[in-house]
Amino acid sequence: MTTAAFTPPFISPAELPAALRDQGYAVLSPQGVAEWLGLPVAQLEALHADWNDLPPDDYLKDGGRYRTRRHACFTVEADEQATLAQVPHRAHWQPVEYNALHGGMQRWFAPMLDATIAQPVWKRLLQQLGKASSEMRGAAQRWYVEAHQFRIDTAGGIGRPTPEGAHRDGVDLVAVALVGRHGIKGGETRVFEANGRRGERFTMTEPWTLLLLDDARVIHESTPIQPLEEGGEGWRDTLVITCRAEGFQGD
Repeated sequence: MTTAAFTPPFISPAELPAALRDQGYAVLSPQGVAEWLGLPVAQLEALHADWNDLPPDDYLKDGGRYRTRRHACFTVEADEQATLAQVPHRAHWQPVEYNALHGGMQRWFAPMLDATIAQPVWKRLLQQLGKASSEMRGAAQRWYVEAHQFRIDTAGGIGRPTPEGAHRDGVDLVAVALVGRHGIKGGETRVFEANGRRGERFTMTEPWTLLLLDDARVIHESTPIQPLEEGGEGWRDTLVITCRAEGFQGD
């Protein structure tokens, strides 16, 4: 496995709408994320401790035990305040057309912690993603938001951030934030045109680097991770948030 790391193609927050419109994806640096949110990165970093206590993902059909996670769902309204509301805990569901490995099944993951959801930076992040989704689609509307906290570890020798391979999620906007990584190699992010030949590869190494994707236009994946040292253990923490205009999948 190569250890080369290509630098993400960072843009400024002001360029975000055009980047999503013109190429279907955009990457903000941690400093860019702070500017976009109007809050310091330290407030985001304060969330990271939650990733140390994520319950196992019991639905991995490849037999792996390398993934732990939590899940929560919200709505973001189209009003001027981008009003955010959490909805009752629900299963995560995707059709097999978008997730050939885990699609077609109701997956009840442990809920996110109330203390996380109560943080002002959490509310601000989801509101901004709702606004970005409306800008991308050219119309303000209600967004149905799913949030996933992931830790992928190498305790078994290898961890797979996207065991389903290169995929789309069946939503409008996908946001992938690197929360942290430790003692690993791999975990390269790859983005490809859904209906073309163009693609880009890079490695997110700085905590709170943020990738935003127009799910209708691009497919994405992250390559497997391995420990830097034989017999060692490492992990990669991410936050994945999706915004969908037509209700939650599975309704």
